[in-house]
Amino acid sequence: MVNFTIDEIRSLMDRKKNIRNMSVIAHVDHGKSTLTDSLVSKAGIIAGAKAGETRFTDTRKDEQERCITIKSTAISMFFELERKDLDFVKGDNQVEITEVDGKKDKYNGFLINLIDSPGHVDFSSEVTAALRVTDGALVVVDCVSGVCVQTETVLRQAIAERIKPVLFMNKMDRALLELQLGTEELYQTFQRIVENINVIIATYGDDDGPMGAIQVDPSIGNVGFGSGLHGWAFTLKQFAEMYAEKFGVQVDKLMKNLWGDRFFDPKSKKWVNQASGDAKRGFNQFVLDPIFKVFDAIMNEKKDATAQLIEKLGIKLAVEEKDLTGKQLMKAFMRRWLPAGDTMLQMICIHLPSPVTAQKYRMEMLYEGPHDDEAAVAIKNCDPNGPLMMYISKMVPTSDKGRFYAFGRVFSGKVATGMKARIQGPNYVPGKKEDLYEKTIQRTILMMGRYIEPIEDVPSGNIAGLVGVDQYLVKGGTITTFKDAHNMRVMKFSVSPVVRVAVEAKNPADLPKLVEGLKRLAKSDPMVQCIFEESGEHIIAGAGELHLEICLKDLEEDHACIPLKKSDPVVSYRETVEETSNQICLSKSPNKHNRLHCTAAPMPDGLADDIENGVVNPKDEFKVN
Repeated sequence: MVNFTIDEIRSLMDRKKNIRNMSVIAHVDHGKSTLTDSLVSKAGIIAGAKAGETRFTDTRKDEQERCITIKSTAISMFFELERKDLDFVKGDNQVEITEVDGKKDKYNGFLINLIDSPGHVDFSSEVTAALRVTDGALVVVDCVSGVCVQTETVLRQAIAERIKPVLFMNKMDRALLELQLGTEELYQTFQRIVENINVIIATYGDDDGPMGAIQVDPSIGNVGFGSGLHGWAFTLKQFAEMYAEKFGVQVDKLMKNLWGDRFFDPKSKKWVNQASGDAKRGFNQFVLDPIFKVFDAIMNEKKDATAQLIEKLGIKLAVEEKDLTGKQLMKAFMRRWLPAGDTMLQMICIHLPSPVTAQKYRMEMLYEGPHDDEAAVAIKNCDPNGPLMMYISKMVPTSDKGRFYAFGRVFSGKVATGMKARIQGPNYVPGKKEDLYEKTIQRTILMMGRYIEPIEDVPSGNIAGLVGVDQYLVKGGTITTFKDAHNMRVMKFSVSPVVRVAVEAKNPADLPKLVEGLKRLAKSDPMVQCIFEESGEHIIAGAGELHLEICLKDLEEDHACIPLKKSDPVVSYRETVEETSNQICLSKSPNKHNRLHCTAAPMPDGLADDIENGVVNPKDEFKVN
């Protein structure tokens, strides 16, 4: 069933303009893993009929049971864009040019490295780790519940990491079948979501910044609509192509008319800017009406109308699908007519940046050293012949107890099996020996959801796993061959570990196992903190109760493998000064010669951040401070 081999993927890795590294981000339960299934089935890894139910990227048993994603999972896919669609890929560095028999042509095979991330706020550190190694993000929004809190949080994180978003409105089947919205209501719902997303982008992004305008707009084609569960999706480009042949208009011109206040008057056969008489909104008339017709015919079991539609749209149903009725037929019909995998992968290839494009503007965010040294220039140009610079964003537990794959992205150079490299932890300072190891990389591997594939070497712009560096890194770090390289900037998490639990072994003889288990736990989760108190207590701090529950379960079953006693979760509170104190406090020195007067006042806004970022430090001039 798998449509490609590791050798094919390896040859694609060198065509770095045709690589797309992207993550799927959204609010909890908006359908990321379900939608990812459609993409994975298109790439021939799971059967199409099972897509939407398998949740292939939920690899852990507890993920399948709880129906939530806990760890972000990576998977590589191959997709061929049709020749006519290559014209929509704009930009010099977005597609490779190949020469065949002296003729230059755009290369149409794309390698998509997709990371499915959790939506739960407790696991937002996993999202940060996923965003660091990708260049684009597919933001999934449930069109029934709209833009939620976590949507805003993850989108804000993405923009801060300079990651370009595209939008997908999921669960359209619910809007049609459960809420039974009319065409205009549905259009207004979509319009509101697009506006909300653009408000968030405008708030945290910068139109004049190096990324340029990153607003989402259905009329350009970087907004998708559909249903992940039923496996169908479309962008305005799909519908514009259907009508372009019929009307003899250009696809991109027609797309502009299919969104916003553009109305088609059937009498004069012209597009107008306001609704008058029989003029109907382009989106409602040409996009929603056909979908509503299909839903109406199938759900109300109008056999003749359904047969007519199947014939008219040229849909070939399999023999066993012809006897289906209701929702099942609906699913089979829509999946054949507007396959989600094709639509989404096409949108990803056209609108998301390649590593070559993205690293030009992401380098200054990622690299701590001077922006003109050898490593920085190689990262900026995504140069496979430059020094190796790789960022490890997280550790993935292996089937072998206590060992981990280091998961990360190669920003420049090439990482190969058996090569010697410098492993720099987050506390490494250039020129010093602390937190630095020079070791051999045992193996390089490709992550494929729940499986891994060994691979000889991985060039810049790709995502890979390494074996044999887990003893030297705790959570993440930089791997390089350039001796003067600075570190890649450490990730900033949007939540902090505030819920704490004390753990102890039920049998005191198991204490060494507990300590070892806590060390492994600290490795496996990007954010959890394991603290050894002076009183001899072992404390685990996490982002929330769910996060802690999962961590404790992992500790008990996988890392320490001993029975544990756990305290109740406690939230650590902090006190603060709200306003300037109204009385002056006086203190005298022991020899009574000096008097000290003191008042307490809250710190001005932004000072805490400046101290954290090192802008203000105690060694500065006293007067400056």
